[in-house]
Amino acid sequence: MRNFNISEDPHRRYNPLLNEWVLVSPHRAKRPWQGQNELVITEPLPKYDPTCYLCPDNVRANGMNNPKYDGSFVFENDFAAMKQDEIIYEEDIKYTFFLAKPERGISRVVCFSPRHDLTLPEMEVKDIENIVKTWQKEYTDLGAIKYINHVQIFENKGSVMGCSNPHPHGQIWAQSSLPTQVEKTQNSLKNYFDKYKATLLQDYLQAELKKDERIVIENDHFVALVPFWAIWPYETMIISKRHFGRITDFTEEEATAFAKILKQLTTKYDNLFKTSFPYSSGIHQAPTDGNAHPEWHFHMHFYPPLLRSASVKKFMVGYEMLGESQRDITPEKSAATLREQSDIHYKLES
Repeated sequence: MRNFNISEDPHRRYNPLLNEWVLVSPHRAKRPWQGQNELVITEPLPKYDPTCYLCPDNVRANGMNNPKYDGSFVFENDFAAMKQDEIIYEEDIKYTFFLAKPERGISRVVCFSPRHDLTLPEMEVKDIENIVKTWQKEYTDLGAIKYINHVQIFENKGSVMGCSNPHPHGQIWAQSSLPTQVEKTQNSLKNYFDKYKATLLQDYLQAELKKDERIVIENDHFVALVPFWAIWPYETMIISKRHFGRITDFTEEEATAFAKILKQLTTKYDNLFKTSFPYSSGIHQAPTDGNAHPEWHFHMHFYPPLLRSASVKKFMVGYEMLGESQRDITPEKSAATLREQSDIHYKLES
């Protein structure tokens, strides 16, 4: 018998946002790697690609021309995951094993920049602020539609994350239902708020700042950290210091601070393996169902797949698919590794 060492011994960590557990196996980080290596593309992209359907003035798949935009540009997804049509539907409770119901929604694409070769870490803060303003407008406009109850703003960066076009862009899916992960978060946040009369993330952030073990970046208004319950090797979360539930609640200073921390965090990601770091990221904020939702606290998730290098990624297979999520590198080690990365992009340093 010996004392538990959280840095060395296998253990489970609890995720209060989703009411789930993750298995952490620090000793496995030392194993040799003989698995799959991803293809890393090192050729620089052009500022403008005449074959890209997201570049200014180019023709998209539906035959429409993009405008000659000079900032961000939003359009309805030509291959939308949901449709706006209202469908008549009567639920038959007899078929308990074959439940299905129509889902109504709107899918949009947000081009971050007219430049084909830029990603968030290589953009100027003022240009990222412009993207934030676009997100605010879309959240407001889409959320005002009567049947829209949730607006999900997200970005898939890199081909390894299924991104079919390298032009810097994100997406917005707005729909009538709360998606599964958001509904889990909603329930956890509501239960905590009803019990303690404070937001879960407000109290969690204070505890993280006090321990100062997983903080990556901190400014006057936001904190970027590796969550205690992180699943992906270099997963992070940005949390607002002030309690508010929506991106539209930003002050001007908070909008600038958010743009700055986005640039800093994504720069550290790129610097980690000297590559355009892939990830899926998304903003979690209050539903747009017309209710106040004081339990919600603005935050943004980053889920990057890279594990050991630009060519080695983590796979969710085997035990992860049949048991529960599992990771080898401790969140504390990941936070320290990200924290020590420069805020200057490696392309500029070289």
